[in-house]
Amino acid sequence: MSSELNKRLEAMLAAGNETSLLRFTLGKSYVESEAFETARTHLERAVALDPQYSVAWKFLGKACMGLDDHAGARDAWTKGLACAQEKGDSQVVKELTVFLRRLDKA
Repeated sequence: MSSELNKRLEAMLAAGNETSLLRFTLGKSYVESEAFETARTHLERAVALDPQYSVAWKFLGKACMGLDDHAGARDAWTKGLACAQEKGDSQVVKELTVFLRRLDKA
């Protein structure tokens, strides 16, 4: 995602248009650009706004891993797995199961 788009999204947030989707989109973008601390802030807010947002939990775990916070990643992925199972989101269940298994081996 371009920094220009991030600027527009940050402007929307600053204007008071906060939603879990906006926070997730920003967090995902920052994970992808390896700005993990900023990503974690946005993703923590996304899951605070919508605790059932399993994909936001997935990316929160990735941000935590980028910060070498294995306990935080485990917590995020465990919560995300529970949400995904509850919603029947089989793809996220598969991904988070793999992430947790890899974390156990690390």
